[in-house]
Amino acid sequence: MLVGLVGAARTLVVTAVAFAVSGLTLLLIREVPTAPAPRRERVPLRVEMTEGLGFIRRQPILRSILACTTTSNFFVMASGSIEVVFLLRELHATPALVGLVFSVSAVGGLVVGAFADRLTAWLGSARVIWVAMAAPGPLYLLMPLAQPGWGVLLYGVGLAAFSANAVLYNVAAMTYRQRITPPALLGRVNAAFLWVCFGVIPLGALTGGALASQLGLRPALWICVLGTWSAALFVVFSPLRRMRDMPAA
Repeated sequence: MLVGLVGAARTLVVTAVAFAVSGLTLLLIREVPTAPAPRRERVPLRVEMTEGLGFIRRQPILRSILACTTTSNFFVMASGSIEVVFLLRELHATPALVGLVFSVSAVGGLVVGAFADRLTAWLGSARVIWVAMAAPGPLYLLMPLAQPGWGVLLYGVGLAAFSANAVLYNVAAMTYRQRITPPALLGRVNAAFLWVCFGVIPLGALTGGALASQLGLRPALWICVLGTWSAALFVVFSPLRRMRDMPAA
């Protein structure tokens, strides 16, 4: 709506000011002193960097979760790099309607977040990981099926399904990772996950742009949403499928 009211350039200025305010609030947080952790024997940096990956490699379920998250991030970023162009060029959406689509998409995460505890208790703390990835997949297909006019909101419904998936899956997968990882290794395991999962994000963005340039926006979007849904295969066909709840800590 700001773009429609004051233009794109001024909207960027407003956004930059909002980021500055956010940064200021972080600076105002006062650190609470805590007891220092016991010092461990110093090891070479290379060893510390590979310890996290080594632990993940020895855990079949953790490997499946890493492959699932990485694949999903790749294709989500591929679609994210072209979705605004798709909404504007293919669906002829106004700036206000584009904003509405992304606002609608947040509803999925909010609703699922509110009921995450109940869903986890009903499905099981381990089973919810692969269900959260697989179940919303058909709704992703609404995104490339969206048409001009009110059909644009189909894109928002597809995004809302992914938002719901992201909240439920990430909470459950991170809980599993924290539960089975020894405390001394948790920082390195988390760092290894982020290195791999976030490392594919720029590659996904480049791939999305390349696919759209070569095949067109709608065919590229089909590839991206099917790729996002395919990430569920890594956790569906893993030992998680035979488990209801996570192991004890």
